[in-house]
Amino acid sequence: MTEELKNSPIADFDWDAYEKGETHGDKSREELTKTYDESLNTVKDREVTEGTVIALNKREAVVNIGYKSDGIIPINEFRYNPDLKVGDKVEVYVENPEDKKGQLVLSHRKARAAKSWERINQALENNEIIKGLITSRTKGGMIVDVFGIEAFLPGSQIDVRPIRDYDIFVGKTMEFKVVKINQEFKNVVVSHKALIEAELEQQRREIISKLEKGQVLEGTVKNITNYGVFIDLGGVDGLIHITDLSWGRVSHPSEVVELDQKLNVVILEFDNEKKRIALGLKQLMPHPWDALDPDLKVGDKVKGRVVVMAEYGAFVEVAPGVEGLIHVSEMSWSQHLRSAQDFMKVGDEVEAVILTLDREDRKMSLGVKQLKSDPWENIETKYPVGSRHTAKVRNFTNFGVFVEIEEGVDGLIHISDLSWTKKVKHPSEFTQIGADIEVQVLEIDKDNRRLSLGHKQLEENPWDVFETVFTVGSIHEGTIVDMVEKGAVVALPYGVEGFTTPKHLVKEDGSQAKVDEKLNFKVIEFNKDSKRIILSHSRIFEDEAKTERNEARKARKAAGNKRQAEEQNVVTPAIEKTTLGDLAALAALKEKLSEK
Repeated sequence: MTEELKNSPIADFDWDAYEKGETHGDKSREELTKTYDESLNTVKDREVTEGTVIALNKREAVVNIGYKSDGIIPINEFRYNPDLKVGDKVEVYVENPEDKKGQLVLSHRKARAAKSWERINQALENNEIIKGLITSRTKGGMIVDVFGIEAFLPGSQIDVRPIRDYDIFVGKTMEFKVVKINQEFKNVVVSHKALIEAELEQQRREIISKLEKGQVLEGTVKNITNYGVFIDLGGVDGLIHITDLSWGRVSHPSEVVELDQKLNVVILEFDNEKKRIALGLKQLMPHPWDALDPDLKVGDKVKGRVVVMAEYGAFVEVAPGVEGLIHVSEMSWSQHLRSAQDFMKVGDEVEAVILTLDREDRKMSLGVKQLKSDPWENIETKYPVGSRHTAKVRNFTNFGVFVEIEEGVDGLIHISDLSWTKKVKHPSEFTQIGADIEVQVLEIDKDNRRLSLGHKQLEENPWDVFETVFTVGSIHEGTIVDMVEKGAVVALPYGVEGFTTPKHLVKEDGSQAKVDEKLNFKVIEFNKDSKRIILSHSRIFEDEAKTERNEARKARKAAGNKRQAEEQNVVTPAIEKTTLGDLAALAALKEKLSEK
């Protein structure tokens, strides 16, 4: 039934009877009631219909749906629409046409919920702008009431600018676009940022079209990161890289700028397609090298602060934005190149000497060791040949030990000069890195800044004595301490070592001698110059057997000589006793034999 029919007069109404107080006229009360009821909307419970707001106060809204009574709806059901006013059309859900008090019971929230999913899907399909009320905060964003449904508004979708305080949005009604719906889980994601991006995109195009390299613009610090600062140029963002904030070293951009700060920047580069704008701040300031003292020259002393450390050296800021490099080789006269961190650290105040200065390339090298005298200038006087000193072991090689007598004065102890007696295969057997060792200067090489040193020379050569002790043929007790490819090393008295080959390790029973076995050894060779003693265990019993054989042979020979002498003694006396008569008898015997 239309409004026109509702408000039109009844054609056959008896006005005369009405004036007389006969309000029913010819019709009964039931008929009039029926006529009245037919003039009203027919409503059913659990039905969504449209009504008109006819009254408002702080607590409730009165809504007319054309029924015989009006419905009352709590005003908080319209929180999403703070602009609600009398005369607005609203959807309502009929909970009960008539309660116990005869009151029509309506709900706007349920009406919205009943049609919410249909409307949400239509809004997504039609790219429609909808209104919603931000009701609370949640992890990562906000909860928004849209058509009675709780939708999620990610923090990144609230605004094009990063949001630092989410709480200021709670209770606000804003416009949104539906960007995602999960039908299975009934999840809705909305965005406010999407509404303003289209407008900003147009602004960006207009701004970028007017940009030129070298142009100076005013901007506002929008965001600060570890690598740079984002600047809002009035609808388009640009980035000042950390290296373009200041001519000096910057550890973090927050040292130079702060959020919401307004400043002038210069356009360095921009890309129309990628919409990237590179900005600079330091380029608007004069370069510190241009303001460097023109009288500064090589050899001058300067003071500065260490700003950066590297393995190869330290960068020292001698003036704001002007740095010099102290290479690790210029930190000490020592030839042992170590890490620069062993000498300096960031923040140290240092004094240095300018070694090179290139104003065109804006480079400067510095040195600190030059502030001390070179220890090699008077090396012959301070460390003459034959002098004795205490040195620090710095490094090993297969052929010797590198030591440092003082900073910058290094020397080498050859492995052969470590000990008179011990056979040192590697220096690590004799000493260790970092240990102190007594040395004697043997030779000075000033050009190469190196000393030849000895350790054994601190003692007299014991081989002069060993020559009289370990004579060839002498026998000494020794212990086999090591087996090598060609034989064995034998520890002898007085700390000296000898060497023997496998064939000289055969014992009398035919077995081979082993490590740690203690035996007697005979010296078969002694060489003082090469400090070599050749030993033999088997030679002891071999020589004894040989001696025995020789003695036996001599005995046998003596016995043979004795027998021969005895035989000679038997014949000789007969000859001596022969007389002339005997000779005559023999002659006669000879004749008889001749006859026979």
